This record gives sequence, C-alpha cells and structure tokens, in this order.
Amino acid sequence: MRKWLPLTAVCLGTFMLLVDVTIVVVALPDMAASLHTSFADLQWVMDGYALALAALLLGVGALADRAGHRRVYVAGLGFFAAASLACGLATGPQALVTFRVVQGVGGAAMLATTTALIGRMYHGRDRGVAFGVWGAVSGAASAAGPVLGGLLTEHLDWRWIFFVNLPLSVLAIAMTLRCVPVLPGVRSRGVDLPGTAAFTVAAGSVTYALIKGSDNGWTSATTLGLFALAAVALLAFVAVERRREQPLLDLSLFRGGSFTGLMIVGVLLSVAAFSYLAYISLWLQSVKGMGPVAAGLACVPMSAAAFVVASLSGRLLHGVAPRWTIGAGMLLIGAGALLQALLDADSDWTALVAGLAVTGVGVGLATPVLASSAMASVSPERAGMASGAVNTARQLGNALGIAVLGVVFHAGLAGALKNHAPAVADPSAAADALAGGQAAAVVAHAGPGGWALAQEAFATGLRHTFLVSGTLGILGGLVALLLVRRATPPAPPAPTPAARPADREAPVPAA
Repeated sequence: MRKWLPLTAVCLGTFMLLVDVTIVVVALPDMAASLHTSFADLQWVMDGYALALAALLLGVGALADRAGHRRVYVAGLGFFAAASLACGLATGPQALVTFRVVQGVGGAAMLATTTALIGRMYHGRDRGVAFGVWGAVSGAASAAGPVLGGLLTEHLDWRWIFFVNLPLSVLAIAMTLRCVPVLPGVRSRGVDLPGTAAFTVAAGSVTYALIKGSDNGWTSATTLGLFALAAVALLAFVAVERRREQPLLDLSLFRGGSFTGLMIVGVLLSVAAFSYLAYISLWLQSVKGMGPVAAGLACVPMSAAAFVVASLSGRLLHGVAPRWTIGAGMLLIGAGALLQALLDADSDWTALVAGLAVTGVGVGLATPVLASSAMASVSPERAGMASGAVNTARQLGNALGIAVLGVVFHAGLAGALKNHAPAVADPSAAADALAGGQAAAVVAHAGPGGWALAQEAFATGLRHTFLVSGTLGILGGLVALLLVRRATPPAPPAPTPAARPADREAPVPAA
C-alpha cells in the first residue's frame, strides 16, 4: 500500500482543485443573498477561478519543469489553502472574486504538476493503474462539486465550501512532503512571461466582454473595445510564440490535425458538460424550492456515471482508437444535454436524471483519454507541453462556457418575460433578478400567476442553454471522429550541444 501513498497525495490535490470549479454552483443563491451580488458577480465567482487556471497552466508548468514538480505542487497547495481561507472570510463580491482568482493560481500550480509527478513516480503496469485512478478522480470531481457544495451550504454555511479546503490542503502537503520523492527539474528552459501575459489578457478580455455584454450593450464601445483587445493580445501571443526558441506553446504542434482536434474537444467538453450546472442549481433552489443538498444530489447521476465509467474505461477500452472513445464520449455528452432540453415549466428535478446520467457516461469515456492522446501525438520531450495544453483548453472552455451560456440563459429568461409585458414592466431587469436567485422578488412584482411566470421563464432559459450545450457536444464528437488519429509521434529534434541529459527526459509518457 505504501507505493500508492504518493498517488493519493496527488489525487487529493487534483480532486480539491477540480471540485472547486463547480462546488460554488449550489451556493450561488446563498451568496447572492449574503453578499448582494448581481448576475455578473455570480458568474465571476466561477469564472475568476476557471480563468486563472486556464491562463496560468502552461506558464506554471514551464516553471515546474525547471524548479521541480514536487516543489511547485506543494507551493500550489499552500497558495490554494491561503486563498480558500480568504474566500471564506470575504465580506463583499469584489473580495470574493479576487481571492477566487488567487485560488486559481494555486490550482494551476497543482494541476500543471500532477501528471508529471505520476509519470515520473510510476512505471510499467503501475503507471497505467495510476493514470486510470487519476482519470477517474478527474472525471468525477467536477460533477461531484455540487453535491459537496450542497451538503456544506445547507448544514453549515456557504463559506464552508472554502474552509473545508484547509484541513485537506494540510493533509495533502504533509503526505506530499513525506511520501513524494524529490524530483529534480527536467528542463532548463525559462518561463515565457511575455507569452503568459499575452494569453492571460486575451482570455480575460474576451471572457469579461461576454459576461458584461448584456449590461454594456453588445455594440457599445466598451464591449467592442474588449473584443478588440482580446484579438490584439491573441495576435501578440502568436507572434511571441513564433519567435521564441523555447516557447510556452509550440505552435507547430497545431500542424497536426490530431492535436488540433484534441484541443478543440478539450474546450467543447467543458462547455457542453459542466458550464450549465450553475443554472440548474438556480432553477432547483429559487423556483422549485429545493435546498442546497437536494439540488446538489440532483447532479449525482452525472458524477456517479463519470466515476464508474472512467474507472473501467482505461482497462476495458485500452486497445480502442482514441477517436472512437473521445468521439463517442462527446456525442453522449451532447445527447445528454439535449435530453435535458425536454423539460418544461411543469418539470421537476427528475426531468434531468436521464440526461445527466448520459452526460456522465460521456465524461467518463472522454476525459481520461484526452491528455494521454495529446501526449501520444507529439514527441516525448513535448509530452508535458501537450498535457498542459489539454488542461488549459479544458479550463478555458469552462471559463468561456460559463460566460457564453450565461448570455444564452439570460436571453432565454428575458425573451420569455417579454411575452408577459403587462405583468413584467422591465423584462431585462426581471431576468437579472431571476438569474441572481431572486425569483421571490420577481413573483411579488408580477402579482397573481407570478410563480407560473417564473417557472416558464426558467424553463425557457434552461432549454436554450441545453440546446446550445448539446449542439457543441455533438460538434466536439464530430471533430474527434474526423481529426483525432492514433498518430505516430514525430521524431524528437536533435539536442543542442548545450542541452543537459536531463533535458532529454520524457516528462510524461502516454498513459
């Protein structure tokens, strides 16, 4: 059992950081009441964390390659714990969002090092088992977040969704220092600060523009300026990466259709499978009257299916070509979202069960294979970069998905409310209130039939959201089937005379 203690330490950190992507979704109504947040503020509680993960993964991964993976992993746990404490003590939405971003910095340091640590600590059959366990934990963590968040919010307080990270982080740090061996850095390349900065500005600008577009106006100078800034920053990122000898992300990797397809799937998987969970939680709590625990338990079909399928797929589908596994998984994710789009104003939580279960099966099939397929499609010394790129794509997809689906959800609410203009004087303001968990206020202003109106508006908004998610999931499945191949990795480039032997190590071979 002692040989699996290092894996336990790594998986504990992985579970914490991925659970925290979605653990806030059932606490949103309580947060709204406690901190007086707007819909945009609620989105940033989720998006600030996911965006920090996406923007910093590649840069922190490069730092870990140089400084040592255990050292950076432990530092990430410390950052994560301190930021979790600050989140739990926050007295306003601005402070909460700020510390969620800091929490994402720690999460990026943890996520950027987990696969590298596993790949260097385990070999042969043990490595396959370790990656299978890690894949199962990763596949189930995001879906398990609402369940854990509901239990903590209802029986303690929403702040405990952050406080609970403190003892777990201390345990993970202690286990890592005691059980994980000191592994020297494997590369001498420095951190690409210009590339990291350009990518962060691009991702942050487009996400902020999407979240604030409804408030500022889609054709306003502010919104158009933010989209323009994102485009300029993206061009700057491309220019920087093309000119650096050791770039943050080698753009030549995208010349292969398989790698490009995997990056597209990474983005679409998070959007189609997880980004709508916040709106399900709002519907269940503010309209259907369920508590945080019940709302979290409504997501159990997804988390249970994802965990079971991910645990079994590595052993049972080992010889299957990645495009079939990933493609089938994405198609199931899309089908699950479309099944949920069948709900109407009279539906309750049971209308989601079948769709969530199908989505969970898809997540369990696709998630564990993504990183290993990306690493297998490149030369060995680029495996760490490829793994980091996949994780970045997934977290960027989650950040953008929350923003995009938030726009779709809000538009669906407002559109349904416009059909009841006599009862709702300002549909847009009423949609803001519903999306912020304040259904009771809207009902009070609407008069008789107010609850029926709120239920119809939420059902319309959710249907639109599920339709978009389902379409993107199916698109991801088609991309995987068309582009992903079991490719033979390109031959590694010849080392320069100055290269050290450690530079030629393979950081993380395919699982």
